[in-house]
Amino acid sequence: MNQRPYTVILIIPTGIGAAIGGYAGDAIPVARAIASVADRLITHPNVLNGAQLYWSLPNAFYVEGYGLDQFAAGYWGLRPVHQNRIGLILDQGIEPDLRLRQLQAAEATRATLGLNLLDYVVTDAPINVELRTSDSGTSWGTIQNSGTLLRAAETLISKARVDAIAVVARFPDDMDSPALQQYRHGKGIDPLAGAEAVISHLIVREFQVPCAHAPALLPLPLDPDISPRSAAEEIGYTFLPSVLVGLSRAPQFVTSQHQSAPHDIWVNQVDAVIIPATACGGSAVLSLSQSKVQIVTVQENQTQLYVPPEPLGLKTTCVNSYLEAIGILATHKAGIAPTALSPVISSMHHLST
Repeated sequence: MNQRPYTVILIIPTGIGAAIGGYAGDAIPVARAIASVADRLITHPNVLNGAQLYWSLPNAFYVEGYGLDQFAAGYWGLRPVHQNRIGLILDQGIEPDLRLRQLQAAEATRATLGLNLLDYVVTDAPINVELRTSDSGTSWGTIQNSGTLLRAAETLISKARVDAIAVVARFPDDMDSPALQQYRHGKGIDPLAGAEAVISHLIVREFQVPCAHAPALLPLPLDPDISPRSAAEEIGYTFLPSVLVGLSRAPQFVTSQHQSAPHDIWVNQVDAVIIPATACGGSAVLSLSQSKVQIVTVQENQTQLYVPPEPLGLKTTCVNSYLEAIGILATHKAGIAPTALSPVISSMHHLST
């Protein structure tokens, strides 16, 4: 092969009610399809996490959102690994029975999947997650005790020498909230997603190690009308398995070009990025727009935001669906102009000197 690997970033921001990727692992089919065309797929936990369900993709790189922003800006590189040593943080606020369910799920991944999950730490105080919804309809949240989370991460890194960290924090139970009921029935936004991002961002920013989060919640009452898109969160006591699978081979962050090794991936090796058409204002997208990366926007994946590319001055290729986006990637990778697949090809323009 005389070409470098064709590298695609797939971004579906969390907590914005994306029609595809706004639920429990419902963007995994999109990621699988893109990974079959691309040599390397870089994406983030919101795309690949499916609660107890997951799908390992050998050419996919599981990169936390803050780390992805740093990568897109050219500050950090990604170092592929064969295996990470994973540590687990459990919120002191989790009830004993629910904590045991999380530990059983973690032990199950060690026994059945062979994951290198080392030790766990219980925070020295409750993390105290609070959930919020913005006026635009997106979800976000805060943690009242960030210090206890950082101390737990420091313990795992210094004592167990882990390479990646999974966090399970106790989230508020609000079983009767309209937002939750809408989400369970395939409408609205994930009320937990924004707060989850705050937790992982904090650890990645502070320690530069891969991190992802799974919320601890009491099981919801059975509902025969659950949407297929949210059903992955209804089938067990924990969302931890997909997080641990993702972290098991998440690339390490390279925080300096001086530390770079031959197989590290940097932003100048990215060929294309795919995003929802109404979610173009993220840090990673704005950074990538300054390069020659092809930006593909997908109209069908509507969100609660309205940040189209035009007001931002972004030059994009707009398609209706992810099926069309995959066709664009295939022609781009093959070095074929998409217009060549049309029955009508316009003539070249004559430019005067």
